[in-house]
Amino acid sequence: MAQEALLTIIIQAILVTVIVLSSFAYLTLAERQLIGRFQARRGPNRAGPFGFMQPLADLGKLTFKEDFVPEGANATIFRLAPLICVIAAVATLSVIPFGGVHEVGGHTITLYGTDLSVGVLFVFAMSSLGFYGLILGGWASGNKYSLLGAARSAAQLVSYEVAMGLSIVGVIMISQSLSLVDIANDQAGHIWYIVYQPIGFIIFMIAAFAETNRTPFDLGEAESELIAGYNLEYGSVKFAMFFLAEYVNMIVVSAIAATLFLGGPDGPFLPGFLWLLIKIAVLIFVFIWVRATVPRLRYDRLMKFGWKVLLPVATINLFITAIIVGLGFAN
Repeated sequence: MAQEALLTIIIQAILVTVIVLSSFAYLTLAERQLIGRFQARRGPNRAGPFGFMQPLADLGKLTFKEDFVPEGANATIFRLAPLICVIAAVATLSVIPFGGVHEVGGHTITLYGTDLSVGVLFVFAMSSLGFYGLILGGWASGNKYSLLGAARSAAQLVSYEVAMGLSIVGVIMISQSLSLVDIANDQAGHIWYIVYQPIGFIIFMIAAFAETNRTPFDLGEAESELIAGYNLEYGSVKFAMFFLAEYVNMIVVSAIAATLFLGGPDGPFLPGFLWLLIKIAVLIFVFIWVRATVPRLRYDRLMKFGWKVLLPVATINLFITAIIVGLGFAN
């Protein structure tokens, strides 16, 4: 039985990893097609019908590009940095509940990797670890623009992860649990936490843009100022790994937002995992929409917004939530 359980876990891990990595490839195509529509032009439409083979063409191009280490770079850390980003992004998937417990062919199948009692803390730990990849990559490149991009990413992490953490504490207060499975189950068939925490949800999503280095908070790359920032010296497979980590993080943070605020797999008629996928798709659409319509912030305004606007609002929201929960109105 122990061997069967281990085999089931291994198969689940492989399936989730393969599905997410495959969806990353076609998420890049969806983004380019959507931005093309937003800007009244066509997206990729040459490689295969409707550009469907474009992700494979991009993968082939990146794979066969020359792989090099710049002179003056720290070769070991330079090679390790993209891998850290990918591992941190994929590892977070293990605590996201895509559904409940099911019996299939006499086997018990759980639609989540593991139910950690400190799942929310694990998510933050992996998020911070992913930023180490960006910071180390920029520093190890031996390029001043890469180093400046890494420094910006570090400051951005410190500024916005505090507000993101405070936005989630309200959810933890209401659910009385740090387990993402418990939080999702508590919303099943009841009121989603976005009703109790609309401000928390907005703060979380704004901070999520900064956490994933997406426009308008992509100051770590900022092509117009830093050329490409922390990944300036990267090419071939290493650049593809940074690219992969960014899009997987976008999927992961959308899944976390859906779990914490939108009921996770909760929904009528359809299977739970389909509801979660629909919610993830809607939030990813918002990420792409914002990229197509909102200009990049100036760096000093980015920092001021994080510390002088987002953090005070998150603190006030937490204070009000504590009062409401203490009086028993959110139970």
